[in-house]
Amino acid sequence: MAAVDVRYDEPEIRVAPPGPLARAVIAKDAAVMSPSCHREFPLVMDRGEGVWVWDVDGNRFLDLFAGIAVSAAGHNHPAVVAAVQAQAKKFLHAGGADVYYAVMTDLAEALARLGPGKGPNRVLFTNSGTESIEAAVKLARSHTARPAVIAFYGAFHGRTMGSLSLTASRSRYRRHMGPFMAEVYHAPFGDPDGVQTLLDHVVHPDDVAAIVVEPIQGEGGYRFSPDGFLPALRSIADHHGIVLIADEVQSGLGRTGRMWAVEHWGVTPDILVTSKGLAAGIPLGAVIAREEIMTWPPGSHGSTSAGNPVACAAALAILELVEGGLMDHAARAGKALLDGVRDLAAKYPMLRNPRGLGLMVGVDVVDDEGRAAPTKRGALVQALFHAGLLAIGAGNATLRFSPPLVISEHEIGAALRVMDRVFGRHKG
Repeated sequence: MAAVDVRYDEPEIRVAPPGPLARAVIAKDAAVMSPSCHREFPLVMDRGEGVWVWDVDGNRFLDLFAGIAVSAAGHNHPAVVAAVQAQAKKFLHAGGADVYYAVMTDLAEALARLGPGKGPNRVLFTNSGTESIEAAVKLARSHTARPAVIAFYGAFHGRTMGSLSLTASRSRYRRHMGPFMAEVYHAPFGDPDGVQTLLDHVVHPDDVAAIVVEPIQGEGGYRFSPDGFLPALRSIADHHGIVLIADEVQSGLGRTGRMWAVEHWGVTPDILVTSKGLAAGIPLGAVIAREEIMTWPPGSHGSTSAGNPVACAAALAILELVEGGLMDHAARAGKALLDGVRDLAAKYPMLRNPRGLGLMVGVDVVDDEGRAAPTKRGALVQALFHAGLLAIGAGNATLRFSPPLVISEHEIGAALRVMDRVFGRHKG
């Protein structure tokens, strides 16, 4: 496994952020960007190496959010940079909906080999996670000739109209956005009986095309599927001829110590959706489906830019790194991070329910009565930022940690020391 050799003992804050150069960019941004673009903290990034990020004022931050679990191989991994540069010298765009090029076919072959199941599989490329979800739903409807889709409370599948119809993590994402895609039904996450209740009383199973589920709800609060939940969904889907779609946009590509999170529960979906870390931040998503499911005719779906050659080159480099050692490293590093967060939760009563698989680690923030404390969680996110640690929230009051998979034990130790100092100052 080729790793980025950048080592520092601690973050370094030279100028209280946001500094003067950052404030100038933020002011310009406020004048021209859509107000819908929310930022978690006032970071104006200048460059990154491995798990370290520098802002325009020279402050150095330790990155535990990886651009929302996107920078899987760390910032500017030399193997990824080299692959991008080599492809950029050849051509930047060809239009994969109309012509062939080897780098796209090579990536499709690699993803088809990786799952779901033993194959044979086929692959459709998109530009993002939300596009992949929409394409997966279209595919399920096309294959089954059925209209309805079941999703879960707490789910985040994207914010374009079809995906937003499935999303149920926060009502503010949906406010004033309807009407939504028809024939979408929600059940409680982790409760297969809730799905059966829908089928018994609300929507007939013969009308259901797909069940869409995140094995681990990301935006919904790093909620992990209870044992038995995913196998029960697989059983319900098999019994009624329903397509089971696994949304692995945040949990896939080695982040949990397995290539796909569903593998922890021994479940094989019919369709698997990936994006985020697939191309190191270059827009790319993929729908991987069993060959007998991907049966739609030519022209049913496509995109001008999906499978962009530069993105595909980056993704091939990422997959080589993940299979070459990053996935196994994520399992070991994740255990060290989770053990450290558990120690902090034992020390600070405001932290509850530390949990994780690989480098998907979350902990809830509560008040003195043990109730979820979203305001306190927000204050902790800002305090960590000002101490040089980048982490964001999830769900109602969860701190989530999703660092690049290259993070070392040394860097995990540094992150835990920063957390300890910050939590110690905010324990009241």
